[in-house]
Amino acid sequence: MDRWQNKIAVVTGASSGIGAATCKALVEKGMIVVGLARRVEKMENHTRSLIANEYQKNFHTYVCDVSNEESVKTAFTWIIETFGAVDVLINNAGMLKLALITAVDSSDIIRNTINTNVLGVVWCTREAFRNMKERNFNGHIVIVNSITGHGVPLNPMLNVYPPSKHAVTALTEVLRQEFLNQETKIKITSISPGAVRTEILEDNGFPEEIPTLASADIAEAIVYCLQTPPHVQIHDMIIKPMGEMI
Repeated sequence: MDRWQNKIAVVTGASSGIGAATCKALVEKGMIVVGLARRVEKMENHTRSLIANEYQKNFHTYVCDVSNEESVKTAFTWIIETFGAVDVLINNAGMLKLALITAVDSSDIIRNTINTNVLGVVWCTREAFRNMKERNFNGHIVIVNSITGHGVPLNPMLNVYPPSKHAVTALTEVLRQEFLNQETKIKITSISPGAVRTEILEDNGFPEEIPTLASADIAEAIVYCLQTPPHVQIHDMIIKPMGEMI
């Protein structure tokens, strides 16, 4: 991680789970980390509490709803004006709420899932890439995808969550081609975990006994991908807990 010392990392969905664990991992590896989330108070109370005192000065927070393009633009403008750059982007924000697509009251859930899981990645990646390219900096963009972006588990209540993650899988390749065609050496990586013990599982009532990964497991995978040498690009990493059936 030597090349990332004192560089600026932006982590979306930073108020809990994988996002919070990633903020902790990156700041303790020597990066200056900006956490973005709708719940700034939770970032300040929960995420900050995970970080050792000696690293507190390098963790910053800003309110951002990634599903809202203007909110993303405002956040990245503030980051660039305040810190001068975006060197690493971790697209972690995502949502899952169990519902049937055919249910009468599913419209808001479907719209919010697509806006957060797909368009949120588009808006944040666009802003980060523009800054990296303008500075001729070989940055790294990571997308926290899902195992459901590679197959559909037998659960009809997942509605558009798997399609949104399939879109992210395709988006990763489209962006890789765009970055290459614009003659940059900016990396892009998709990390696809199986079940992770986060608020998403808890809020949706998934059983306690299912095999799960810890948020820190995914944060460690992100660190691994970032520290690869310049000629190595991990395009897609799939991580499953032992015993997972899908």
